[in-house]
Amino acid sequence: MDFESKYEVSRVATFIRSNKFKRVALQFPDELLKDSTRVVGALRNALFGLCCKGDDNEVKDIGLYVMADTTYGSCCVDEVGASHINADCVIHYGHTCLSPTTKLPAFFVFGKAPINASNCAKHLCGYALSTTKPVMVLFGLEYEHALKDIIIEASASARCKLHFADVMSQAMIPSPSPTKGSEMNGDAATTTYRIGGLFWSLNEGHTMDDYSLCFIGPDNSAFANLVLTFNACEIVRYDATENEMLTDTSQQRRILKRRYYLVEKAKDAEIVGILVGTLGVAGYLSMIHQIKEMITRAGKKAYTLVMGRPNPSKLANFPECNVFIYISCAQTALLDSKDFLAPVITPFEAILAFNRGSEWTGKYIMEFQELAVVGMDMMPMPRKEARFSFLKGAYIEDPDFQQDMNGGDEDGVVSLVNSESALQEHGKDDKMMVKGSARSGLEFFASRSFQGLDMNSNSNGPEPFIIGRTGKASGYDNETSKSTT
Repeated sequence: MDFESKYEVSRVATFIRSNKFKRVALQFPDELLKDSTRVVGALRNALFGLCCKGDDNEVKDIGLYVMADTTYGSCCVDEVGASHINADCVIHYGHTCLSPTTKLPAFFVFGKAPINASNCAKHLCGYALSTTKPVMVLFGLEYEHALKDIIIEASASARCKLHFADVMSQAMIPSPSPTKGSEMNGDAATTTYRIGGLFWSLNEGHTMDDYSLCFIGPDNSAFANLVLTFNACEIVRYDATENEMLTDTSQQRRILKRRYYLVEKAKDAEIVGILVGTLGVAGYLSMIHQIKEMITRAGKKAYTLVMGRPNPSKLANFPECNVFIYISCAQTALLDSKDFLAPVITPFEAILAFNRGSEWTGKYIMEFQELAVVGMDMMPMPRKEARFSFLKGAYIEDPDFQQDMNGGDEDGVVSLVNSESALQEHGKDDKMMVKGSARSGLEFFASRSFQGLDMNSNSNGPEPFIIGRTGKASGYDNETSKSTT
């Protein structure tokens, strides 16, 4: 495939010139970084080609900056990195979730993965004839370039009835209000669904439960997002690399069982860490505030943590947290936390865990923008009666919520200080507080068995010290040298 066609150099140059951007950030994932210098050269030549003679200075003023090693997931626009160079826009290359940006305009280059359109259409029609439901075809954005050919090939069969999703615009301008995943289109009497940069509409009276889904692409985060969101639908996947239709999605569906277990585990948490997994997706700040308010209403303690891409080593630095809530885009929010000290859940799972009376109906929401639209300020106050813990096998009485709702911050600090003093007076033989019983980070650290060297010593004099060894490790100064023969 032609290099300039793969990276859509002419379209990117037109986008830059038509909007008169002067400082342009080019965001590459790790696997495409090797082509960044060639892309810059080709883009520079295309910009000169669009420029009229005698106006070369205008093009020379355009700065192209290559960004790599993004702060968060590479599928999202890295507005933090772009702000370091005061960029006017971001050109995003490679796999993307097409999440709405907060401030900067963006243009997305999906790439063009190879696919045999004729074979793909043959498999799609074969599946459509084998099922009784209409088939909605979704696809990875890297196959958007072949969509027209696939539709033409599939249309050759009169018996093959397929419905194809459309791609949202490659150019994105920040919107003051986030877009919901599905919405009613007024007088059109249709419902529009959006997921992973795709959208499609269904007539009035129809839902996605009436359709079978077929996804064209690999088994990646976009497919996992699709399986969880439409878990009530029959879903198959066409693998363009292997040229085969795969119907077994049991492995992806088993994820739901583990997510339900994590929700039950989060209900018993007392200290909650809010992981900020994005600083560019629109609505993230509002989501943080709403999650924090919900945790406070539930009578629990919340700490906000910003650390880039989370891993077990990073989160192990916060042992006081019983559970973490990861606020990120839909395709990176689902972390496999089996190797973590504490589970990591999504905002939707947090609502189920901390909002008393919520029940899991089978619906699963990955986009946190939809949760923001729901309005968690309308959620009922948590009830005070004891709840049953499936993990502990007993009824648990949650703490008094009114203490947190009445604004008793000053009294809370005094009580924490008093509890710290009381805990420090315990001897080493006393039973120490176990993880999960502490109500705040202060209580947790005050009750730790190890609090530093001679932390509880009442002596005001200097601490004794020991002089260590000196010299090289192969033979310290105070060691007897071995005799050589």
